[in-house]
Amino acid sequence: MLNIQNLHASIEEGAEILKGINLQINPGEVHAIMGPNGAGKSTLSSVIAGREDYEITDGEILFDGESILEDAPEERAHKGIFMSFQYPVEIPGVTVTNFIKAAMNETRKAKGLEDMPAKEMLGLIRENSEKLGIKKDFLSRSLNEGFSGGEKKRNEIFQMMMLNPKLAILDETDSGLDIDALRIVADGVNSFRNEGNAVLLITHYQRLLDYIQPDFVHVLADGKIIKTGDKSLALELEERGYDWLLN
Repeated sequence: MLNIQNLHASIEEGAEILKGINLQINPGEVHAIMGPNGAGKSTLSSVIAGREDYEITDGEILFDGESILEDAPEERAHKGIFMSFQYPVEIPGVTVTNFIKAAMNETRKAKGLEDMPAKEMLGLIRENSEKLGIKKDFLSRSLNEGFSGGEKKRNEIFQMMMLNPKLAILDETDSGLDIDALRIVADGVNSFRNEGNAVLLITHYQRLLDYIQPDFVHVLADGKIIKTGDKSLALELEERGYDWLLN
């Protein structure tokens, strides 16, 4: 599904951040990327999603066998790449429901489909909001305006479940969540998982992986993946930190 080959990227006209990333993600897999601050974790997720603040200086990103380097962020989204932001933006005057309707219908339009019938859309909204414990009045609020950190993250997972992407990139979704919110978000991710999609988790903490079982854990440091293992690697990092890998 996602094949990253020798990826180098920098801030535009700035220092190199990614220094040769190689990563293969297949359908049905969950990959977790961990690493110290400044390692390049969020940069990697942003580069995959197509954020224009970064310049790719070498390497390739293939999605379903095709290069996406020249694709705009919205084109990547229409192809099935979803990214939950570490700091979601507020959009006053646009409700959660209207935003998700517009996003879903734009994706359908890009695929040559008609807008989803209102009854079907409302049924999906009801089904997925109930899974995440989202109340009806939440859906009528302006997107992320006045939301707590936990509400923003829950809303990002709601969008993911509604859009049903092929690849979901979750950038520090666990940050700022209390234990109850963490469980709800993790339940949403687990209900989303199937053999046809994949998840890339960017996280600092092993605790998220108690609820979402990864197939692979990668340690990213100084712009490179320096070690890959299974869930036991995350437990070892929790116990020993990163110094034993960096020295």
